[in-house]
Amino acid sequence: MPRLTIDTVYLKDTLAELLSIASPTGYTDTIVRAAVGELRRLGIEMEITRRGAIRARLPGKSPHGARAMIAHLDTLGAQVKALKANGRLELVPIGTWSARFAEGARTTVFTDKGAYRGTILPLKASGHTFNEEIDTQPVAWSNLELRVDALLKDNYDLDRLGFSIGDIIAVDPQPEFTDNDFIVSRHLDDKGGVAALFATMEALVREDAELPVDLFFIFSISEEVGIGGASVLTDDIASLITVDNGTTAPGQASSEFGVTIGMADQSGPFDWHLTHKLVRLCEENDIRYQKDIFRYYRSDSAAALEAGYDVRTSLVTFGVDASHGYERIHMHALRSIAELLTAYAVSPVEIGRDRDGMGPIAGFPTQPMEDADVFPRPGKAQF
Repeated sequence: MPRLTIDTVYLKDTLAELLSIASPTGYTDTIVRAAVGELRRLGIEMEITRRGAIRARLPGKSPHGARAMIAHLDTLGAQVKALKANGRLELVPIGTWSARFAEGARTTVFTDKGAYRGTILPLKASGHTFNEEIDTQPVAWSNLELRVDALLKDNYDLDRLGFSIGDIIAVDPQPEFTDNDFIVSRHLDDKGGVAALFATMEALVREDAELPVDLFFIFSISEEVGIGGASVLTDDIASLITVDNGTTAPGQASSEFGVTIGMADQSGPFDWHLTHKLVRLCEENDIRYQKDIFRYYRSDSAAALEAGYDVRTSLVTFGVDASHGYERIHMHALRSIAELLTAYAVSPVEIGRDRDGMGPIAGFPTQPMEDADVFPRPGKAQF
């Protein structure tokens, strides 16, 4: 069965809905409930962990050697570090992102007494007051503060209204969907990936696709702080495809069009057999693709491996310009990813031995070495 047709209207509408829900790491309950509601509408069974990571399942012919696809619901954000004497809030980031992109952001602060709107500003924000110093002051989180839209003269006023150290701050995405299918917004990492997973599920359910093994769709809630897929897999899952952002920038091969297949990130190479299968599926199904390596990047796949899961991992990405900033992607990449994922979902299992976690060498795959002189010649030491 070839790739399935993707409902791009559903894909775009799903992404818009996801972007409308604030979900910085540590404050993801609302978006978890929204994702569960959509899974129920699609008729897909699911369960959630204590903290809210979701594991949904489409049944296949066998539960053994199952496949999984993962994207993360959480986004970048900030927390209150201190209540300042000037009535403003000192900040620390949630996740790794530059203070340069925080300057000027509109935000919501979630306190125990309610939510407040505000703006992240540099300490010297007015050119009429500080003249050229607004351009020469350092770019750093220690050089930022949050101006809350309330009458606040000092830290006593902040305390009276319920502000507290540790309050979580969501940054407005400010999405724009252009007529030529570009999407510009914060938090496309990884709500674009989540939308692609939902579009994949919608196509598989709509077409009543036959799956060779169980297929899990996993939504993690703490990828931006390095935990992600560390606690939600099952022992039956043999392969894991992470859907996340690629980086379109000088020196990178990623593109805002087609699928960018990650061959390695800072944690090392992805599984040789799984990545090569994805490349082959792109070629067989006429899906545009390119390969890339990311030196300053890790994903849910790395978290799963570090947690001790013996699972083949890969990474498929949609090219993001200005990642972890004010990002831009194109619908072509999201659609292409969903097409590839549907083709993979219905493809035959090629390494049958993967259904068991441990076993004999029989059935273990090989990597081509016909042209490589890698084995000792007769008479040399052997091991």
